[in-house]
Amino acid sequence: MTKTEQLIKRKQAALSDALAIKGIFTEKAEGSELWDAEGRRFIDFAAGIAVVNTGHRHPKVMQAVVDQCEKFTHTCFHVAPYESYISLCESLNEITPGDFPKKSMLVSTGIEAVENALKVARSFTGRAGVVSFFGGFHGRTMMGLSLTARQTPYKKGFGPMLPDVFHSPMPNEFHGMSTKRALEGLEQLFVSSIDPERIAAFIIEPVQGEGGFVVAPKEFLQALRKIADKYGILLISDEIQAGMGRTGKMFAIEHSSVVPDIVTMAKGLAGGFPLSALTGRADVMDSAGPASLGGTYGGNPLAVAAANAVLEVIAEENLCDAAINIGNIMKSRLEALAKRQGMEAIGNVRGLGAMVAFELVTNRKTNDPDAALTTQIIAEAQQRGLILLNCGVRGNVVRLLPPLTSSQSIVNEAMDIIEASVEAAIAKQA
Repeated sequence: MTKTEQLIKRKQAALSDALAIKGIFTEKAEGSELWDAEGRRFIDFAAGIAVVNTGHRHPKVMQAVVDQCEKFTHTCFHVAPYESYISLCESLNEITPGDFPKKSMLVSTGIEAVENALKVARSFTGRAGVVSFFGGFHGRTMMGLSLTARQTPYKKGFGPMLPDVFHSPMPNEFHGMSTKRALEGLEQLFVSSIDPERIAAFIIEPVQGEGGFVVAPKEFLQALRKIADKYGILLISDEIQAGMGRTGKMFAIEHSSVVPDIVTMAKGLAGGFPLSALTGRADVMDSAGPASLGGTYGGNPLAVAAANAVLEVIAEENLCDAAINIGNIMKSRLEALAKRQGMEAIGNVRGLGAMVAFELVTNRKTNDPDAALTTQIIAEAQQRGLILLNCGVRGNVVRLLPPLTSSQSIVNEAMDIIEASVEAAIAKQA
């Protein structure tokens, strides 16, 4: 029995069956690569689900954490605060969209950022209603599940969901949902389900993560901003997967020139250390009562040190530009592959920057999903030494999330593996 097989057996005996794994037990990781328990090398095109945008163990990030370990590891910011927390919030206030006074707070996970954003939105507006969008994913707590517009595997068996949360269509041209139709759906929601003057916030991913890397059209985000302003609704941009340079801008919503009232961020913020944040209009962020926000581990000193270093690395190494260059390679290779004879299963290639995906279909005329082929492609890639993830509400999208520090040679090596994997999977299906 291999070490990996032993670990899988131990996992099955000791952990909940609800915790899914890929079966790659990591022993070491560096840059864009990791090695498993058997010493096998993998190119990591998952990046911890868009977490290590600066690569595994970036030297500057690691040194910042080591230096912080020499000082202290925890005091609880509410008990004995520290300057690095303030410095990070000052930086986030500076880099998030909007030419107005802003304030921030730090927590530990993406859903904590989302829930605190909704808390301050409700406090500021005095309203309870929240609107999210079909295909969106916002976390796994009960509020996160209520916001998430996908049943399996996230919501099934966990109901009922929380009240005053509503879902509206998200534009998806590939599946026939235009911006016009999506906006009509929102208007219908106002007529049928909730008065817009009872809505505290819209929350939207400018590029949906788990939903399949569906890019919100600029026109849709701009219309959403106008509707929000008309009815006194706050606009929350969920940048947890798409932020921190991933799409070629620091935040994905910047591609639309729309300025949100609140931005939530996590994943790529701290280079692999658990940290999340929300930054918003100062008047909104100050609306909650004294001591009503916070948490024991929020803004952990080690994670904060890592995040301050991550922001420096993104700027110093021009990782937003790197994301664009990496994305151009991936999209051009995928688009060329999709044009080849026999590759009709690739129905759509899409994304922004280094947040790229391709959707697998059984028929390009109907765009019916092919989840089985998607699973097979990911398995073939893993056998060849490349880690990929699926996504999409029907599980038929392969997403590419390389570290933004990936070299051109690593990216092209990975794309060679993807091409071979698609070819092999389609051949097996024939």
